[in-house]
Amino acid sequence: MDARADWLSRSLSDEQQRHVRENMTEEELVIFDILTRPAPEMSPEERSEVKKVARELLGRLKQLLVLNWRQKSSARSQLKLVIEDVLDSGLPRIYDKPLYEQKCFALFEHVYENYPERDIGTYGTAT
Repeated sequence: MDARADWLSRSLSDEQQRHVRENMTEEELVIFDILTRPAPEMSPEERSEVKKVARELLGRLKQLLVLNWRQKSSARSQLKLVIEDVLDSGLPRIYDKPLYEQKCFALFEHVYENYPERDIGTYGTAT
């Protein structure tokens, strides 16, 4: 294995193990990454707040994924409102209004694309 392939292999392993280092599930880490990349510089306390938001949001979202949720405007609206509510109440104040709105949109898109049905998703079952 050449040096480049070895580096790539270690990088993938590092990224794959990052959820363990961050003490988060892979699903939580994806939400955390959406909320923090790119985002303002954060203190360790602010990073902890964002991790808490990611965990809370994932739990609340999974409760909303009803059968055929993408075809139901009320289910989509409720999902958007929960995202907005959790981010508004939980994110550190360093998130200004434009960044907050961008993150709300990005998270809705993520859920829409990765959780097509209640028990079907990129990360296995969504229950």
